[in-house]
Amino acid sequence: LLFFIQDFSKAMSQAGSSQFQEVIRPPPEYSMKVELDKILATAHSPPLEHTKKDLEGFKKLFHRFLQEKGPSVDWGKIQRPPEDSPYEKIKARGLPDNIASVLNKLVVVKLNGGLGTSMGCKGPKSLIGVRNENTFLDLTVQQIEHLNKSYNTDVPLVLMNSFNTDDDTKKILQKYSHSRVKIYTFNQSRYPRINKETLLPIAKDVSYSGENTECWYPPGHGDIYASFYNSGLLDNLIAEGKEYIFVSNIDNLGATVDLYILNPPPNPPNGKRCEFVMEVTNNPPPDVKGGTLTQYENKLRLVEIAQVPKAHVDEFKSVSKFKIFNTNNLWIALSAIKRLQEKNAIDMEIIVNPKTLDGGLNVIQLETAVGAAIKSFENSLGINVPRSRFLPVKTTSDLLLVMSNLYSLNAGSLTMSEKREFPTVPLVKLGSSFTKVQDYLRRFESIPDMLELDHLTVSGDVTFGKNVSLKGTVIIIANHGDRIDIPAGALLENKIVSGNLRILDH
Repeated sequence: LLFFIQDFSKAMSQAGSSQFQEVIRPPPEYSMKVELDKILATAHSPPLEHTKKDLEGFKKLFHRFLQEKGPSVDWGKIQRPPEDSPYEKIKARGLPDNIASVLNKLVVVKLNGGLGTSMGCKGPKSLIGVRNENTFLDLTVQQIEHLNKSYNTDVPLVLMNSFNTDDDTKKILQKYSHSRVKIYTFNQSRYPRINKETLLPIAKDVSYSGENTECWYPPGHGDIYASFYNSGLLDNLIAEGKEYIFVSNIDNLGATVDLYILNPPPNPPNGKRCEFVMEVTNNPPPDVKGGTLTQYENKLRLVEIAQVPKAHVDEFKSVSKFKIFNTNNLWIALSAIKRLQEKNAIDMEIIVNPKTLDGGLNVIQLETAVGAAIKSFENSLGINVPRSRFLPVKTTSDLLLVMSNLYSLNAGSLTMSEKREFPTVPLVKLGSSFTKVQDYLRRFESIPDMLELDHLTVSGDVTFGKNVSLKGTVIIIANHGDRIDIPAGALLENKIVSGNLRILDH
């Protein structure tokens, strides 16, 4: 501020006050501080302390955003990670004799900050029904309850909510009051969206309802470290004897507690217990955003496409050099999180996420990813797990897969049906008529038999009757103005259906 005042005086002596704005402008960081102070002045107790912490965290992130320019990695230093930790090798060791003792040191953390808007739903995504009317949250609770009953343990569930999901989630949690799972929640931070042109917050006060709904955002799951620590829950769990958390996205139905991974590896890096274990898997899908695990300056590092110099983007995408990707299933030591957080030593790259609001205003969100912190921990390890541990439900195309007879449901866990002859998942692409869950459900009288399906593409106004079977490659395209009704009991095997087909025609 002192330097700014000195510059102001100097500029005023060189030019008339009417010309001042053309001579000197406040630096973005100073202008941001002024605006955040105005916003904070509208807060009232008790939210005041929470808001202060949120805005302090945002200021640190904004400062780094102004300082860091261009790709954050030197491509020449990137190497393939060590390939000595395949899942089969870990599984071959068998389970420890003291499974219950090991489990009692574990906490399951689910990232529960997202809304179901991409699938046309209101409220938390975790409350969407995905299998036999069970929601993502239902299945998660069933999985942990089964563990606790089977081994007589006390594995708790922790939900990291956002201001978007907290109220609705807490109302639903009452239904689990008699389950054998202790459930805790904490909220991730609430940061202000930034006007892309002015680099100033678009919020004018701390409220996040009504017109202010679009002014705030949860800053990505990398916020888990600070928010978990600030909530006090981290210290409480350590005091109870908990040592590790298993973190995953709540919409990844493959992310169940794996007792083989929980069992400490016999030969960890440097002979010490790993502080951070990342599950990776082969053959990344074209739209995956999890990044790839690399070796960088003798440490494991998560690299995403935004960090790659433009000249090497095609090489990065080719997967010839990097054949594994991050599933966002992470096993992290609680004591390490506490140590690094207190030293302000958790380093995560900034993700600049551009958005266009309903009114057309272009804004940016500054975010971080939980897996990017791997380089800050000691003795990190990547474990190459089966693809079955990465089963995210991001779209109704994914939803069709998990609702079908491709999977069996047992104690909240989905497993590939033994009746399917090969373990790969079919490629399913449903068109825009199926985007919203409500529309998707209306177009299927029952979910088709997909045990022998390889590829399904559906586009346009298409409906499916009961007991339809799909095999091999099936493509169904109803052109604009046409409608295709697949009749009940139909068998489509290696078929292309197009034009106009109504059930009444049969």
